Amino acid sequence: MITPLTCSLVGQQRLVQIHPGTHARSMYGSSTATEDYYCSYGVNPDYRRKLEEGGLIVSGTDANGEIRIVELMTHPFFLATLFLPQMRSSAQTPHPLIAGYARAVAAHRLRRSSSGAGST
Repeated sequence: MITPLTCSLVGQQRLVQIHPGTHARSMYGSSTATEDYYCSYGVNPDYRRKLEEGGLIVSGTDANGEIRIVELMTHPFFLATLFLPQMRSSAQTPHPLIAGYARAVAAHRLRRSSSGAGST
């Protein structure tokens, strides 16, 4: 499912189209974002249909429609990117996906403690 890209994205910044109705879109609050890439591999487009049939949603693509973000809508935070969100994140201004992950962790912790599941 992972294949070498026809053109390496190492050191490049690219625009990502973020699809409506997804967790990614709600975290970004925008339809596009510029992201930093440090990779030479990506999702083989021949497997897109199989991934979607398995429950993954393509929630972000590049200008050519190639997969850049996938997620499981049924999970509080199961999201994978081809880019590195941490490259545009700092303690003062966390990346929207990193902030979203932190919110999902805090909400999960709150649900666990409210349900009497204990702490771990």
